[in-house]
Amino acid sequence: MTTGLLFSGQGAQSVGMGASLYENSSLARELFDEANAVLGYSLSKLCFEGPQEALTQTNICQPALYVHGFVIFKMLQKSGKLEGLKTALGLSLGELTALAAAGAFDFATGLRTVAERARLMQLACEASEGTMASVIGGEKDKVAELCKHCDIEMANLNCPGQIVISGEKAKVLAAVEHGKAMGFKMIKPLTVAGAYHSRLMEPARVGFEAFLQTVDIHKPQLVVFTNTTGGVVSEPNEIRTALTRQVVSSVLWEDCMANAVKLNVDTFYECGPGTVLAGLAKRIDRTARVVSIAEFSEMPV
Repeated sequence: MTTGLLFSGQGAQSVGMGASLYENSSLARELFDEANAVLGYSLSKLCFEGPQEALTQTNICQPALYVHGFVIFKMLQKSGKLEGLKTALGLSLGELTALAAAGAFDFATGLRTVAERARLMQLACEASEGTMASVIGGEKDKVAELCKHCDIEMANLNCPGQIVISGEKAKVLAAVEHGKAMGFKMIKPLTVAGAYHSRLMEPARVGFEAFLQTVDIHKPQLVVFTNTTGGVVSEPNEIRTALTRQVVSSVLWEDCMANAVKLNVDTFYECGPGTVLAGLAKRIDRTARVVSIAEFSEMPV
């Protein structure tokens, strides 16, 4: 049997995430408590009790998803369910969780790295007025044409027929109207704090590039795919470059997932809130089997 890991990105968070894991697993308690100590505030309280407004903030949301995803991975590992574990990949923020699961850095180092990424991105959001929109039913070339016309960027290529665009708020809203005229099946603004994976995140990219030079990164023990190219990344300097570029570049999730499926993985475990990645996987390759796990009751027995 061959298994793989999928890790959620920003937007998957929800109040209550991880509470049942903490209540029922000493391993989960240890990791959440360690996270609280590393961050200097009670991340677990924000995860378990909210409020939603706080948990949605970039500087809280990203560490929350990282910890939650890593806890589920460690619980699966301890239960012996990761027989033949071969690959790990994550959507946007989830790529850092995947690298931690693959041994590129330890849990605490990864958390500090995520916290700094989130801090820098939060500042970039506050310094600009950006937003994002979802385009459903459009071919990649057609969406690229829309982006060029409106001077914005493709942020996420999630699966066939689902692309997210990003940029200055006025330009994205203009793209929504222009996209309707172009005949896309559906195009609508998203409720987000900023223009992620666009040039508006350039200040965050610069800061994160400098920070990553201080992070001790090792060669992953699993096959890890990077959002920036959809291909495998393995050397420490390649990982630093990929994580830096990812802040401002398109997330090529469709390519990442399609390449992971080629490894003949029997079961992927989606580690994190919701079932978004499972849904995308079915759109990318109908043969992909994904088991979504967010809470203790969903852990395989």
